[in-house]
Amino acid sequence: MSGTAAHRPLTPSGAPEPFFRKAAVRSFTVDGAVQVCRDFPPVTGDDAGLPPIFMVHGFRGDHHGLLRIVEALPRHRILVPDLPGFGSGAALPGRHDVPAYTGFIREALAALGLGPDTVLLGHSFGSIIAAHLAAESPELISELVLVNPICEPALEGPKGITSKAAELYYRLAAALPEKPGMALLRSPVIVRGMSMLMAKTKDPGLRRWIHAQHDAYFSAFANRRVVLDAFRASISATVRDVAAQLTMPVLLIAAEQDDIGSVRGQRLLAERIPDAELDILPGVGHLVHYEKPAEAADTIEDFLSRRHP
Repeated sequence: MSGTAAHRPLTPSGAPEPFFRKAAVRSFTVDGAVQVCRDFPPVTGDDAGLPPIFMVHGFRGDHHGLLRIVEALPRHRILVPDLPGFGSGAALPGRHDVPAYTGFIREALAALGLGPDTVLLGHSFGSIIAAHLAAESPELISELVLVNPICEPALEGPKGITSKAAELYYRLAAALPEKPGMALLRSPVIVRGMSMLMAKTKDPGLRRWIHAQHDAYFSAFANRRVVLDAFRASISATVRDVAAQLTMPVLLIAAEQDDIGSVRGQRLLAERIPDAELDILPGVGHLVHYEKPAEAADTIEDFLSRRHP
């Protein structure tokens, strides 16, 4: 590892220290809907020649979920939008599926003036979006980084029963009338249950912080149509679908205990990508961005340092 990532200590309670990086809030329009991106400048003096990193968050989250990785990469300019319909991002007029989100990323890169030296990073559902953009428009980016990549269809994963239960939950939310359907989607009990299943850390303070993050941001979606569209997209596509078309260097940061992507599935994914590196982090599941952001950042720095000396 490069040792250049910022390793922020945990507080005595086990939660991370407060986030310290400041960002400019930039807005742009896609299909008539106003979108928002946080633009974090470098905070160190040794950033000359380093590429900017554009990050795509996962399903039901917003930019907050990636802030710990942002914090751990102080040498880079980093841009993190909220996906349309989540956080501060306005809903798009049409369906919120993978092609729509891929188009959003393409429009965002252009609107924000990002060139072909840009590194594209996606976490979880964001890995699907980022990979499809990279396959369709490889000229727009230099490298691709996928954290907790979706390597296999949801119902094929190591916890297929859990995935099927999630599918039934979202189907029920869609079948109910608007008000009870929204209440079910935003149920604090359901959100906490999801958080408890995903968190693998044994540190009680860190677990409480993770649950608080999900409580605060996991239901920040514009309407029921958005979240149901995005869920259907998340289970109908994978990175594997476009793996052979990824011609740029690709870093896969996977997790040993990920309930959504098995280690075997991640290794098979890496084999399908022409130029891929796979790093499997032990002792963590689908929340690498919360539980091991510094380790992920070190892996990213090492990967990029060998391509941008």
